[in-house]
Amino acid sequence: MAEPRGRVTIAAAPEPAEVLAALPVAVLLIDPDERIVRANAECELLLNRSERSMIGRPLRAVLALPEEVDGQRGRGFAAFDTEIETRASGRIRVDLARVELADHPGWRAITLHNAATTRRLGHSADRAAAARSAVGAAAMLAHEIKNPLSSIRGAAQLIADGAPADELTRLVIDEVDRIAALIDRMEDFTDTRQLVLEPLNIYPLLAHARGVALAGFARGVTIEERFDPSLPPALANRDALLQVLLNLLKNAAEILGPRGERRIVLATAYRHGMAVSPAPGRPRLPLPIEICVMDSGPGAPEDIAEHLFDPFVSSRPEGKGLGLALVDKLVRDMGGIIQYSREGTPHMTVFRILLPRAAA
Repeated sequence: MAEPRGRVTIAAAPEPAEVLAALPVAVLLIDPDERIVRANAECELLLNRSERSMIGRPLRAVLALPEEVDGQRGRGFAAFDTEIETRASGRIRVDLARVELADHPGWRAITLHNAATTRRLGHSADRAAAARSAVGAAAMLAHEIKNPLSSIRGAAQLIADGAPADELTRLVIDEVDRIAALIDRMEDFTDTRQLVLEPLNIYPLLAHARGVALAGFARGVTIEERFDPSLPPALANRDALLQVLLNLLKNAAEILGPRGERRIVLATAYRHGMAVSPAPGRPRLPLPIEICVMDSGPGAPEDIAEHLFDPFVSSRPEGKGLGLALVDKLVRDMGGIIQYSREGTPHMTVFRILLPRAAA
C-alpha cells in the first residue's frame, strides 16, 4: 500500500545507550556500590581499556580520582586541568565532572575530557589573543600619547614665539600628567609581589563598595543586595577585592547609561564542589565563595565576549581595555577566577567571582 501523500515518517528515538556511545566526551556510569556499569567509546580510547574489561569492576580499580571527590559525596563535583592516575594509561590530565543522577540515589556519571588535547588545540587561539593584545597596546599607546605630545609641542612653539607662558605652562603640565597617569595604570600589570591573603568577612567590604558607588559614579542607580547570610569568611586581600568590586560596579554603572532601567545586583552564594587551578603551576583549590556583580545593561558584543578580560579589549569607544584585565589579574592573584556570562530572564550581565574559603 502506498504511503499517503504528505505524511512525514518520524524515525524512532535513539536508545540512551546509542546516545551515550556517540558522545564526544568520555563517560563512566557508576552504581551505588562504586562499580562501573557503562563506559562509552570515548572512555575506552582515553583510558586505553575496553568497556568489557571495566564493567563490574570497582571504580578505584580502573582510575584514582582526586581526594576532594570523596569529600563531596551526594553533591556534584568539577575539577579542571587535574591529574588522575589510571591503571592502564598511567597519569593523565583531564577536565573532570561528577554528577549525581536525579531519582536514582547513589548512581553517578563521571565525565573526563583530555585536558592536554584541549590545551594543544587552544594554542593557536592563545597566539591570536596575544597578537590582538599587542596590536591593541600599540594602537592605544599611539593614540593616547600622540595627542598630548602634539599639545606639548604646540605650547612649546608658542612660548618660543613669545606668547605668555603661564597658561601654556599649565597646559604642558596637565598633558604630561595625563601621560604619567596612563603609564601608572599600565604599571599595575607589572606588580608581581604576592598579595597578602587573610580571612575576610566580605559583607562590610560589599557595603563599603556599594556606598562609594551610590555616592559617586552610580548615583541614581538602584543597587540591590541578594546575599547568602551564612557565607563563611573568604581567603582574600581586602584592598585588592575592594578594587575589583569598584571596577566592576563602575563598569556596570557606565554601561547602563542615563536612561531606561538602571539596576545593579550584588549577590553572594556558597558553591559546593567547585575546584579549579586558577593559573598554570598553581595548586587546584576549592573556590566555593561566589560574589556576583550583575546589571540590566546589554552586555558585551558577541565578537569580544570571549576576550573580555584580555588587555586592550573594550566595548566602549573611549575605553582603554585595562579595567577588566586588571580585575582578572587581581582575582587570580588571590587564587580565584572571574567569569562573564549573560543569564536569567530577562538577560542580565553577570560577572562572577569565585574565591577560596578561609580555613576554619
